[in-house]
Amino acid sequence: MNDLQKLIEALIFSSEQPISAADLQTVLFTYSGEEISLEAIQEHVEQLMLKYESDEHVYEIIRTGGGFQFLSKPYYHKVITVLLQHRSKRKLSVAALECLSIIAYAQPVTKTDIEQIRGVNCDHTIQKLMERDLIRITGRAETAGRPLLYGTTQYFMDYFGINTLDELPKLKEFEQKDLTIGSPSDIMEGMTDDEVYSKVQLNQERREDAQNAEHEEIEQPESTSGNTESGDELPETSAQSETISTEENEEQSLSGDGSADGETISNREEQE
Repeated sequence: MNDLQKLIEALIFSSEQPISAADLQTVLFTYSGEEISLEAIQEHVEQLMLKYESDEHVYEIIRTGGGFQFLSKPYYHKVITVLLQHRSKRKLSVAALECLSIIAYAQPVTKTDIEQIRGVNCDHTIQKLMERDLIRITGRAETAGRPLLYGTTQYFMDYFGINTLDELPKLKEFEQKDLTIGSPSDIMEGMTDDEVYSKVQLNQERREDAQNAEHEEIEQPESTSGNTESGDELPETSAQSETISTEENEEQSLSGDGSADGETISNREEQE
């Protein structure tokens, strides 16, 4: 092939990851049907490396990761770093984070499912997430209309610093403890669910025992009246004693009046 070197250059430039000489050989054979030796591919790559060493080019071919890749030259690293930092300041909006969270935990998921959870239209948000390469189309659902299914990308994991989806925070870790009133006591902290349940049951039993004791104290006077009916005598109350003393005083006063009347009558007879 007369344009072999240009084809190799195009393949290295288009590859997002370092591409090895063996991979170049496989792609070229699939494309042209001609068998090209690894030595010939290696020779063309070295010529390209010499070509891009010139100051006329801002990038060069570097041997890295077992293959070859186009990278910017060190002189331009600082200005490129400023560009990357500027882009990193573009944070995701609340709507984008909500959609991305639903897709991450429920993938593969359709746009209709996302809208049902959020309650609003998500066309614009999904489009922006796809433009930022955070989500991708993974297929179509086997439902009416065969809607598109969405899932996260490799860049999503790079963006959030995780290696697999299993490293995503568990949903139970998002418990909003700030909404609870008060704080658990030191006794309850560190206890298992069974221990907490046993503690609550014990408190309930103690509460019931206290209530039963109050009922027994209220019913005690009734039992006393029953003993009186059976023949047991009760001590006289203060009211009863006052009544008895009053009756005695009246009897004494009556008897005293009678004796005085008798003396008066006898004195009258003697005078007559």
